[in-house]
Amino acid sequence: MTVPYDARRSIASLVDQLATLLPGRGETLATAESCTGGLIAAACTERAGSSEWFERGFVTYSNAAKHESLGVDADLIERHGAVSEPVVAAMLEGTLGHSPADWAIAVSGVAGPSGGSADKPVGTVFIGWRARGAEPEVVRYQFEGDRDEVRSQSVVAALVGLRERIDAG
Repeated sequence: MTVPYDARRSIASLVDQLATLLPGRGETLATAESCTGGLIAAACTERAGSSEWFERGFVTYSNAAKHESLGVDADLIERHGAVSEPVVAAMLEGTLGHSPADWAIAVSGVAGPSGGSADKPVGTVFIGWRARGAEPEVVRYQFEGDRDEVRSQSVVAALVGLRERIDAG
């Protein structure tokens, strides 16, 4: 049996949890988004009062934006591709380096319908989390579905991952 999945409801629920957890710890969040194009930041700021815990969002869709806004080394992008663990780790570093936030989320992927390759097919998304003063954690996901579904699943995975890391810390 397939359980119906409502991404909008799931995302709102996760944001509600973060809206309690982060201020309760006196912490804030910043995001760096490529394939999600600001959807994580939009989900967070859709909730009234989010200015208490959401610090800022960078939409760094192009490679130039990753370099100019976050300081991601252009050679790193050239060597590994924008959709890679090293680039997402550098996006996390740049997010914390360009904001006073305590936590960073970074996302880069191939949402489709085109742009995939043999080693990074459509649906490949790297999501990373980093607490200030800690090492970055980056996970590779392989999502199924169309562009909207890949992007929605990326937002959910990013927020769930942050929730898990806050709970563990």
